[in-house]
Amino acid sequence: MSAMQVSPIVAAFTRRRGVVVEPGWGRGNVVLKLGAKIFAIVGEDRLVVKLPKTRVDELVEAKEGKRFDPRKNGRVMKEWLVVGPKTDGLALAQEAHAFATKAAAPRGAKAAKKR
Repeated sequence: MSAMQVSPIVAAFTRRRGVVVEPGWGRGNVVLKLGAKIFAIVGEDRLVVKLPKTRVDELVEAKEGKRFDPRKNGRVMKEWLVVGPKTDGLALAQEAHAFATKAAAPRGAKAAKKR
């Protein structure tokens, strides 16, 4: 993500209910949270998003991103995807937000929807 692409992604979420925008780790990173849970890390040259494992598998197989290895030791996070500057970061961030919203729903609300 270029610096020009970071701003639209962050701006798209700053006014959404429950979303918190904070400085991230490292220079130029911004963390997007739903409540206390991170769903995206936006940087100048990459975007890291939390998605369902099956979706991450699909995107990695299509060579649209790679699994997130935060420690750089080969232990990847199965529900996290890293994409570069040529990817539509806003669409993936929206997908990550939807996934986080679903995960944050109270258990009773999930059960009520199934009935």
